[in-house]
Amino acid sequence: MMKQTENPLIVQGDRTLLLEVRHPKYSEVRDALTPFAELVKSPDYIHTYRLTPLSLWNAAALGLRAETVLDVLERYAKFPVPAAVRDEIKRTMSRFGQLQLFIREEELVLSAAEPQIMKDILSYVSIANLIGRRINEREAVIPSAWRGAIKQSLLKLGYPVQDMAGYTDGERVDMALYEQRGFVLRDYQKAAVDAFYAGGSTSGGNGVIVLPCGAGKTLVGIETMVRFGMATLVLTSSTVSVKQWKNEMLARTTLTEEQIGMYTGQEKQVCPVTVSTYQMITHRSAESGEFPHLSLFHERDWGLIIYDEVHLLPAPVFRMTADIQAKRRLGLTATLVREDGRADDVFSLIGPKKYELPWKQLEERGFIANAACTEIRIPLSASRKVEYMGAGERQKFRIAAENPDKTPVVKEVLKRHEGEQILVIGHYVSQLETLAQELNAPLITGKTPQEERETLYGKFRRGEVDTLVVSRVANFAIDLPDASVAVQVSGTFGSRQEEAQRLGRILRPKKDGRTAYFYSLVSAESKEEQYAHRRQMFLVEQGYEYNLQVRERTMP
Repeated sequence: MMKQTENPLIVQGDRTLLLEVRHPKYSEVRDALTPFAELVKSPDYIHTYRLTPLSLWNAAALGLRAETVLDVLERYAKFPVPAAVRDEIKRTMSRFGQLQLFIREEELVLSAAEPQIMKDILSYVSIANLIGRRINEREAVIPSAWRGAIKQSLLKLGYPVQDMAGYTDGERVDMALYEQRGFVLRDYQKAAVDAFYAGGSTSGGNGVIVLPCGAGKTLVGIETMVRFGMATLVLTSSTVSVKQWKNEMLARTTLTEEQIGMYTGQEKQVCPVTVSTYQMITHRSAESGEFPHLSLFHERDWGLIIYDEVHLLPAPVFRMTADIQAKRRLGLTATLVREDGRADDVFSLIGPKKYELPWKQLEERGFIANAACTEIRIPLSASRKVEYMGAGERQKFRIAAENPDKTPVVKEVLKRHEGEQILVIGHYVSQLETLAQELNAPLITGKTPQEERETLYGKFRRGEVDTLVVSRVANFAIDLPDASVAVQVSGTFGSRQEEAQRLGRILRPKKDGRTAYFYSLVSAESKEEQYAHRRQMFLVEQGYEYNLQVRERTMP
């Protein structure tokens, strides 16, 4: 039997967790930590996790108890878990559910488990100003218009509110799945919908479902629509995604063409089921002007709002969502990581995490492709190194990202994977234009007209084009099932969500079961190398490993 000191985990007094990567139990412990801890550093030998209030509250919302979290830490820790950490975990997780919102006699009531909790929160002016009237020492009436605001404010003070106030039923829409076409949800997709629906009770109807790219989140959204049978507004990341949602609805459900509207720059149809984009909703003619399309939230009596790629939710949509808390809200995402630090707003306004499945678990079951990740470090040439050293901090990153010595490496990768469907993905358009010319491959950027984009995507799907050079427009919701190789030549600084989404472009399971390959080209000994390390953290947390290759420096 293994002695405790031979375990791979160290629990520190500041709530950080240190995990030995080379330990035989590494994978086992990593998977056990993922539901309640956040990976913050991932060097070769020791990975650092952090216990945060939000990570613990999301765990509590999934039904995990403090005792379960402590059992994991004690089972794998080298040394006894510090008493202060034990107490903090119990205290933090116990706060979930101590404050509840519910409806009584048509009034919105905030209820505290103990009188002292109500006394504590009312000592804050920001909370006292949102209270309509006191009912007793544990309860207060909240104006219904402030349902979102009270949850946001209390979360910032360390009090997550369990919202049991229910929802207004929207306009009824008859729809069903086409079961006669042999369409059956996978078990995890059904489990995700069940977790959100919660038997139709007030404990369901709001929250986030976290599934890998290629795992069928759109189908989860469609089944949720069918389950509720109400008018639905879907917000997603791009016009291409709008059309994909509509096509999936037509293929999978009894909804007709006339029942599904697309609200985009090209057409503005508002139907019982309407699909639009975040960009459309937040469009305005002047920087200080109004957002005219936010009115879409009130165009119909929506019973459900689906936020696809919820980690992209922009600030104006957060503000509108705070005002419509009586609507059911479903968030879909591959990662709850937000680089802007607004994950707490997703928790309070969309809802807590209701279902999550590790990427590697789905890979093992064959629902997403096996993926091999490789980081190729390419030194800067001597002349470019001189330019790099004399540049400002931000410019250094771009100089490294646009390293011209990446081009021959891209060609080498394409030759190695000749005959496969390949995406070359980058951030800087000038770099991509040069690559497209060098590779004699089509280029898709934000400036590419929508019709041309769809034509090129179609040719790629049919195998008429085997390589596409794409900018950030391909990060999200592009359905290219046969893409099996992605070569990332540059990215948005240290964006973990972007790294995950780009790997996701090639994770659809392949008909022949072959492995997908993800290459990240990084300039060695540069800012880009530092940012690459951060970009990879979420995928490392999910169990992916990056094979490292280092190239020799060229002289010029």
